[in-house]
Amino acid sequence: MPVLAAAPATDIAVVQRHIRSLSTLTANFSQTDRDGRVLTGVLTLKQPGRIRFQYGKGVPLLIVAEGGALTFIDYSVRQVQRWPIRNSPLGVLLDPSRDLSRYARIVPGAARVISVEARDPEHPEYGRITLIFARDAAAPAGLTLQGWVALDSQNNRTTVRLSNQRHGVPVGDGTFRWNDPRRAGPRS
Repeated sequence: MPVLAAAPATDIAVVQRHIRSLSTLTANFSQTDRDGRVLTGVLTLKQPGRIRFQYGKGVPLLIVAEGGALTFIDYSVRQVQRWPIRNSPLGVLLDPSRDLSRYARIVPGAARVISVEARDPEHPEYGRITLIFARDAAAPAGLTLQGWVALDSQNNRTTVRLSNQRHGVPVGDGTFRWNDPRRAGPRS
């Protein structure tokens, strides 16, 4: 991918170190969509390339990344959509081998916060993501992921805020398995 703009090498390098040093992460999340609807749940991340958004009770959605694909499951309509992680803005967070300096830039802001906007200028249809980190000496590489703002190719905004982050906790590979609703019998 082409270089977007010159970014402060130290901040991009710190974010890159954080992503590469992050083995696991669990956190509560609050997701706000373009209409202001808020959904909550638990996020589980395990590097490389695995993430799970387990929505709260009563929300029939699940998002799981494993095996190079990001999967969106809607149990209410028995629908499954998959696309390559590399085509998702979340790919920035899920692929520690990617060189952030090639497609990300620092967004100016407060001294204790580092905001990084990432996008692929050759593929605007992938959308863009702005990751927000707080400086935290006790966290991997001195940063804690606070959340992100994702914009899809139609400029629809989704904001995710994280709380109760826990780094380096045991996470089994089974966490990223899911039940395929298309294999279930007819609904009653």
